[in-house]
Amino acid sequence: MKIALIATEKLPVPAIRGGAIQIYLQSVASIIAQKHDVTVISITDSELLDFEQTNGVKYIRFSADRYVEQIEAHIKAENYDVIHLCNRPNWIKILAAASPQTKFVLSVHNEMFDYEKMTDIEGLDCIQNVSKIVTVSNFIGKTITSRFPEAVNKTSTVYSGVDIDHYHPAWTGNGKSTRNRIRGELNLQGRKIVLFVGRLSKVKGPHLLLQALPHIIDKHPDIMMVFIGSKWFGDDNVNNYVRHLYTFGAMYKEHVTFIKFVRPKNIPELYAMSDVFVCSSQWQEPLARVHYEAMAAGLPIITSKRGGNPEVIEEGKNGYIIDDFENPIEYAKKINLLLNEGNTRRSMGKYGRSIVERDFNWDRVAENLLHVYEQARANSPTKTNPLLKG
Repeated sequence: MKIALIATEKLPVPAIRGGAIQIYLQSVASIIAQKHDVTVISITDSELLDFEQTNGVKYIRFSADRYVEQIEAHIKAENYDVIHLCNRPNWIKILAAASPQTKFVLSVHNEMFDYEKMTDIEGLDCIQNVSKIVTVSNFIGKTITSRFPEAVNKTSTVYSGVDIDHYHPAWTGNGKSTRNRIRGELNLQGRKIVLFVGRLSKVKGPHLLLQALPHIIDKHPDIMMVFIGSKWFGDDNVNNYVRHLYTFGAMYKEHVTFIKFVRPKNIPELYAMSDVFVCSSQWQEPLARVHYEAMAAGLPIITSKRGGNPEVIEEGKNGYIIDDFENPIEYAKKINLLLNEGNTRRSMGKYGRSIVERDFNWDRVAENLLHVYEQARANSPTKTNPLLKG
């Protein structure tokens, strides 16, 4: 098949500036390209060529200000069998008109079919022009099909994934050596490390973890809470909210470390140094990819009951779900529980790693997407693959 994968206008692919969609496309493209003709389209970046070919994948980059127009011209000149567009349902009608012979697959990574983002007519136009819709969680799928029942037979869940070869749990030789090295570099030897990875935004809830600290320090004076992230992908500028976090954290300077934006390739070693991972999202998170990363690193997870996040957690087996997700004390209770029990942390981490190895590696994600592409070409219903949840 001749396949085009199209990113949004926000960040480039490969994911040199981060971004879940960009990591997703970069990862599956090289696997699919082993047997198919694959082109990835994204925006230009000063660190990347406008055209290159790497690992069998053709990368084409257009300027953000004329992005859709340039994509439209490109696909008119090509003869793609399948075009996989990420997260921009309102572009489908335009692109389908430009390449009417092509089958379109839309992957939805956020609540893009919300009333505030599209009208009923726009939604129906999109559904009419796509062959398949894949969503990153059942939660996101329901946001589409509950509003547009016409999409039910076209919509399925294809969970995202992680490169398991880049993550080394503490019980492995590589994981142990990485853990010791990074802890030494950051002067965190002998500490119990609770990790947060994500944008420093109120909707991600890092302030709740800072508010939980007094209830943790009392029981675990060796606690270090490490926050990795900035206000936006690759942007280390400080806004009022981030300044508030820094000020709050300074009250507990022996127990809080802020590390600004880290390139995705360097993230795994920071997971390796940690003991517990916490996702405190307050918004209806589609399903944050940090859950896959934490499981790959062999960490137990504490996550909020928001959006699709609970879909990859088996309560008490690979983590805990916080129902009262606005309450700092509830996070403190679960963090204390895990910090008390080293054997529980290890058993949960090993179970999470086994889930990722089985279901959420990039080979499996690419396999699931190819299954969808084949169905799109055949216009057949989506129901045969057990990881494609309609």
